[in-house]
Amino acid sequence: MGTEIAEISDVALPEARQIPEVVVAAAGDALRTDFESRLRHSGGHSLADLLERRSGKIPDAPDAVLVPEDEDRLRAVLEACREASVAVIPWGGGTSVTGGLTNREQGFAAVVALDMEKFVKFEVDPVSMTAKLGAGLRGPEAEELLGREGFTLGHFPQSFEFATIGGFAAARSAGQASSGYGRFDEMVTALRLVSPAGDLSTIAGPRASSGPSILEMVLGSEGTLGVITEVTVRVRPAPETSIYEVSLVRDFQSGLRIVRDLAQEGALPTVMRVSDRVETEISIGMSRPDGMAGAVFDGWLELRGRTEGSLVVTGYEGSRNEVRTERNATRRALSRTGAVGLGKGAGRSWKEGRFHGPYLREALLDRGLVVDTFETSAVWSGYAQAYSAIRDRTTERLGTLGMKGVVMCHLSHAYPESASLYFTVIATPGPDGPVASWQAVKTAAMDEIAAAGLAVSHHHGVGRDHVDWLEAEVGPSGIGALRALKAAFDPTGIMNPGCLLPRSESDPHRHR
Repeated sequence: MGTEIAEISDVALPEARQIPEVVVAAAGDALRTDFESRLRHSGGHSLADLLERRSGKIPDAPDAVLVPEDEDRLRAVLEACREASVAVIPWGGGTSVTGGLTNREQGFAAVVALDMEKFVKFEVDPVSMTAKLGAGLRGPEAEELLGREGFTLGHFPQSFEFATIGGFAAARSAGQASSGYGRFDEMVTALRLVSPAGDLSTIAGPRASSGPSILEMVLGSEGTLGVITEVTVRVRPAPETSIYEVSLVRDFQSGLRIVRDLAQEGALPTVMRVSDRVETEISIGMSRPDGMAGAVFDGWLELRGRTEGSLVVTGYEGSRNEVRTERNATRRALSRTGAVGLGKGAGRSWKEGRFHGPYLREALLDRGLVVDTFETSAVWSGYAQAYSAIRDRTTERLGTLGMKGVVMCHLSHAYPESASLYFTVIATPGPDGPVASWQAVKTAAMDEIAAAGLAVSHHHGVGRDHVDWLEAEVGPSGIGALRALKAAFDPTGIMNPGCLLPRSESDPHRHR
C-alpha cells in the first residue's frame, strides 16, 4: 500500500511564534510570515523531512522567512536576531539530506529561515579564469551565466537543479563530474561571510602560507558560523565536446581496480562511476526498451560463465584532444579486464537522467517504501573490506527489523589514495514505521562506519543526523576546536543550532 500525499489545503503548520519587534524592524520588507513561505522552507530532503511534508503534519516549520536584499540588510537582521535570541537557519536550495535544515531544538524566541535568493552577483575574470558568484544563484543559473561567457563551473551534484552556490560551499559539495572538475571546495579561491560577530572576507589572490586556512574553516560549516554571501571560484572553458559511455566489467572489484589505476596514474576521465552487482541489476532492469538491456547483461554473463557483473559509467569533457586522450586511457584500462561496451546511447541516457534520482525516490515513497542513502569514503587498501562490512551490517539490521529490501552501492568520486562509497537502501517499513525503522538501520550503518575509522560523510555533510558520530572522526580535541570556532563567529549560538555540532552544556539556549 502506498502513502497518501496531503493536499496543500490540509497541511497543518505549527502556530507561528511572534517575531520580536527588533527583528521585524531590522528586516523590513525582507520578512515573510505567510503560509506558503513557511511551508516552502520547512526542512530539507531527508526521509523524515519528506514524509512529514507528505503527511501534511510539519512540526518544525520556521516562524518566518527572511529574504534580505543585500549585506547591509543581512547584517542588521543577524544583529537583531542575536539581540532577540532568534535562531537563524540558512536555507540555500533546501536540498540537505542529513537534517541540516530542521530545528528541533528549544530555547529560542523564534526560528527563522534565511533565503539568499536575491544574492545573485555574477562577475567573470577571464584572464585569471575565476568568477565571483552570489550565494543565492542556483546551479543551472550559474551554469547558464558562465556559458554565455564561454566557461563552465563543472559542478553537477544530483541536487544541481535546486541547490545554491552558497549551499555548495557550506556543504563541501562534490559533483558527479568531480573526477574531472574537482569538488566544490577545491574550486573556491575566496569567499565572503557575514556572521553575528562580524564580516569575514578572504583574499582571492595567489597561494599563500599565512597560517591555517581561514577559507577552509568556513567551507563545510553548514550555516553554523554565519552566512556565506559570495564565493570566488575557478572556472574552466566550456567543453568543446563530451562523450558518455557505459561498460560492463566482470565484478565490482574489477571496476574498483580500474578506477584506482586511473586515479593513481592521473588519468581519470571527467566522470567515473562503478555500481556493485545489486545496483547494476536494478539499473539495467530499469533500462529501455524493456528487457533489452537485461538480456544483454544476462547473455554477457552466461557467455563468460559468470554470476556477477558491474556497470561502469565514463564521461569525457573538454577539448577534442583532451577527450581523445582520456578516452583512450580509460578504454585501455577497461579492455584489460575484458569489459564489454554498451555504447554511447547508454551513456547519453545516463547523462540525461543523472538528476532524476530524487524524482524516482518520490515514486518509490508513493508505494510505501523506505528509500534513503548514506555515504562515506575509504582508502584503497581498506575499500573492499569497508564495502562488505557496511553492506552486511546494514542488510543484517534490515533483517532483524523485519524489513525486506536491498542494499546497493556505487563509487562515484575517486582520488589517488581513496574513493567514495555511496549506499542506497530500498526496503519495506518496519513495525515501528518508516522513520523509526530507517533510523535504526542507519544507526547500525553509521556505527559500522565509525568503528572502521571512516568519514561521517564524503559529501552529504553532518547536518543534525550525523552529529553523534562526528567525534569518532575528529576526536575530542577536534570537537573542541570546532566549538571554539563557532564561539568566535556566533557567540550566542543562533546560527543553525544543533547542526554540525551537538549542543554543549555551556550552550546558553540548551536548558531554556
